[in-house]
Amino acid sequence: MKYRVGNIGKVVVAKFEDGEDVLKNVIHIIKKEKILAAVLYLVGGMREGKFVVGAESDTLPPVPMWRELGESHEVVGFGTVFYQGEEPKVHLHGAFGKGDAVKVGCLREKTETFLVLEVVILELCGIDAVREFDPALGMSLLKIC
Repeated sequence: MKYRVGNIGKVVVAKFEDGEDVLKNVIHIIKKEKILAAVLYLVGGMREGKFVVGAESDTLPPVPMWRELGESHEVVGFGTVFYQGEEPKVHLHGAFGKGDAVKVGCLREKTETFLVLEVVILELCGIDAVREFDPALGMSLLKIC
């Protein structure tokens, strides 16, 4: 185990409106505000979303199992943001519910707001960490420097 201790810097509260791209806008905010590391919370509605719900089997590298929303869902999520090279990379897990059905997974693509979605970003200061691609696992992982 490796860890670092830091502090919370800027706090950003954002409201995304119907049809807006969640991940694209989070990355825009992170870049504009020059945030190098962050945690984020989201709550609201999503119409579209493509996410991973686990690996097809316990083999390496894992083959992801994909799911899509395709219609409006309530959503609550938590994620982290660290840079991979010159770009911020969001790792966000969420629960997506409609009626009695709930899906949980790692949100990765097609992230469209339904009605309204609120996002709170907490800047992490003093945390020396990045994402690096691990070829053996076929994914980008957190590297604490």
